[in-house]
Amino acid sequence: MTKKFFVTLFLLSISTSAFANIKVGLVLDKGGKDDKSFNSAAYAGATKAEKDLKIELKYVEATDTNAIENLHRNFARKNYDLVIGVGFAQTDAVKKVAAQFPKVKFAIVDGEVTAANVRSLMFEEHEGSFLVGALAAMASKTGSVGFVGGMDIPLIRRFAMGYAAGAKHINPKIKLSENYVGVTGEAWNNPAKSKELALAQYGKGVDVIFVAAGASNTGVFDAAEEKKKFAIGVDSNQNWMKPGTILTSMLKAVDVAVYDTIKETKDGKFKGEIARFGLKNAGVDYTLDKYNEKLITPEMKKKVDEIKKKIIDGQIQVPDYYKKK
Repeated sequence: MTKKFFVTLFLLSISTSAFANIKVGLVLDKGGKDDKSFNSAAYAGATKAEKDLKIELKYVEATDTNAIENLHRNFARKNYDLVIGVGFAQTDAVKKVAAQFPKVKFAIVDGEVTAANVRSLMFEEHEGSFLVGALAAMASKTGSVGFVGGMDIPLIRRFAMGYAAGAKHINPKIKLSENYVGVTGEAWNNPAKSKELALAQYGKGVDVIFVAAGASNTGVFDAAEEKKKFAIGVDSNQNWMKPGTILTSMLKAVDVAVYDTIKETKDGKFKGEIARFGLKNAGVDYTLDKYNEKLITPEMKKKVDEIKKKIIDGQIQVPDYYKKK
């Protein structure tokens, strides 16, 4: 065989390796891929990668919290290149299974795991929540706004604290009502309870409610429509779900973070790290589109964009529940 043949064979080997399909496993939480919120965003990012990058994708929904660890381990045992867990509840499982399978790459949304083969995708929810809190205060006619969280955990308290601070930035005397659907994972998928909480808040004068409750969000949206009040969506752009009722949505770019992590894995650029996404790198934001453009006046938009710039520039310090004394 000639030297030229060996060089060609070597280059062909590199080319084949560079473009080989990778296998990606996605573990969604109880809300499932159709929660139109957090899980839907992760699923959208993964399926976009499947289409654009020609990867092999398989997803599972962790309907039983106790099964999460085994779901991750099953993907690792089958030599998946990347396993992605969605939600803080998967943190311990990812930490344990990643240590058992150091050659497999893992990513987790909203959970911090420090390991060479784990990428933690963390979002500055309090920053985005501050913006929608400001919008809520500007839209409120009663001087009373509300918050409905899903599971009562520090992550959701972080949303609530940022939201309250944003509202008070506009109106220091504003009243805030705050409720949580529950203290277990079932809270993410209980729209009947979230509707009950929302109706109670609207009944005592609240006219804008920010909801961060996964699939339970729909209960608040139904209550807002019924009472002709405003609601604010979360994680994904939910403005389309009740046009004229949803003032805006606090966007977390989970889809982008998931897509980019898959692409970096395919390109051989995966890095175990704590990756943070905030206003500065468009990881969180508020949404404005054809469904809510009539609800947010030019004056409101100008004001909230000024606030956004001041947060990015460090002129406004948003309180963080994770760092509270």
